[in-house]
Amino acid sequence: MYGKFQKYLQDELKAIEDAGLYKHERNICSPQGAEITLEGGKKALNFCANNYLGLSDNPRLIAAAKKAMDERGYGMSSVRFICGAQDIHRQLEKAIAKYFHTDDTILYAACFDANGGVFEPLLTAEDAIISDALNHASIIDGVRLCKAVRYRYANADMADLEEKLKEAQAQRFRIIVTDGVFSMDGNVAPMDKICELAEKYDALVMVDESHSAGVVGPTGRGVAEEFNLYGRIDIHTGTLGKSFGGAVGGFTTGRQEIIDMLRQRSRPYLFSNSLPPMICGAGIELFKMLEESDELHTKQQENVKYFREKMLAAGFDCKPTQSAILAVMLYDAPLSQKFAARMAEEGIFVTGFYYPVVPKGQARIRVQISAAHEKGHLDKAIAAFIKVGKELGVLK
Repeated sequence: MYGKFQKYLQDELKAIEDAGLYKHERNICSPQGAEITLEGGKKALNFCANNYLGLSDNPRLIAAAKKAMDERGYGMSSVRFICGAQDIHRQLEKAIAKYFHTDDTILYAACFDANGGVFEPLLTAEDAIISDALNHASIIDGVRLCKAVRYRYANADMADLEEKLKEAQAQRFRIIVTDGVFSMDGNVAPMDKICELAEKYDALVMVDESHSAGVVGPTGRGVAEEFNLYGRIDIHTGTLGKSFGGAVGGFTTGRQEIIDMLRQRSRPYLFSNSLPPMICGAGIELFKMLEESDELHTKQQENVKYFREKMLAAGFDCKPTQSAILAVMLYDAPLSQKFAARMAEEGIFVTGFYYPVVPKGQARIRVQISAAHEKGHLDKAIAAFIKVGKELGVLK
C-alpha cells in the first residue's frame, strides 16, 4: 500500500516546492538571542523569534531552571490528577493569575493545547462560538473539536461581529474569541469594543494573549491592561514560549468556575504530562522579574518605534502595527523566500511567510523586535533591508 501513498506524497511535495511554498528549516547552534550562531559557525542577528523581552537566554531564568531540577527533578512522568502535580505548578499558576488579574490558572504543555482544550468542556451544541477570521490555527482547531454552532466575523470588524452576535441569540450561551495580537499582521484586537458588544448581546469573551502578553499595555500585561478591561474578559490563554522566557508551556487563566471545569474535563490537560519542574521554576522567577521592573518592556517598545519609523522612511510597505511584529509586505511567495535568503547572506535571520500561513498574494517578511536588540542591531538590519530591497526591485 505504501508505494502508492508514497508516490502521492512525492507528487504533493514536488508541487509545493514548484510553487515556491516549500518550508526549509535552518538550525541554530547557540542559545536563542539577538545574535545567534548558525550551522557552519556563521553569526547572524535574529529578527524572527518571538523573544519579545529578550529572556530566552537570561541567566537568572537559566539558574532558576537548574535549581528547580536539582530540587524537584527532571520530569513528572505523569498527568496532574494522578501524581504529576508539585507545589511549584500551583505557584506558577498563581503567579500567572496575579499578572493577568484573574481568579485562577490551569497549565498546559503548550498554548495550542490550551486553545484546543478550552471549548469542548464548556460548550455544547446548544451554544455558539463567534471567532475572528484571523484567529490562530490552535483556536480554529479547538473550535472544530466542539459541537457548538460556529460563527466567523471579519478581522476586527465590529459591525460584522455585531451581526453575528444578533444571529447567535438563537443559542443558549455565546462566546467571542479573538487573538489579542494577530501574529501575521501585528494589529491589536479592539478589545474595548468587543467587550461592549459582548455586554450588549450577553456573550462571554476569550482572548489569546500569546503575542500580546509582555508587549501590549503600559507595562506589557496584555489587552486587559491596554484597554482597562480587568474583570470584563472571562478567559485568557497564552504561552510561556514567547515573551515569558521562550521555552514551552501554555495556560488558560480566568474566572474560577471556568478553570475548575477545565481541570475536570479538558482533555489536553487530563491526558498530557505535567510541565517539567525546570519550566515551572523558571516561570516563577520570570514573573518575579516582571513585578520588579518594566525596563525590558520599555526598551522593546522603544526598539519597535525606532525600527518601524526607519523602515517606513526607507519606503517599505509595512502593515500598521501596535505590537512587536512588523509585516514587511512583498506579496509574492518566491520573492519572500529569495529576500529572506539574501538577508541571511547579509547576516540577518528573517523568514518569508507565504500561503498557507498567510493568504495567497499576501507574502511578507515578518520582523519581530526584541528587548535584546541594541540600536546597532536595528541599524544593521535596516541597512540590509534597504540593500536587498533595492537589489530585488522592492525599493526604487
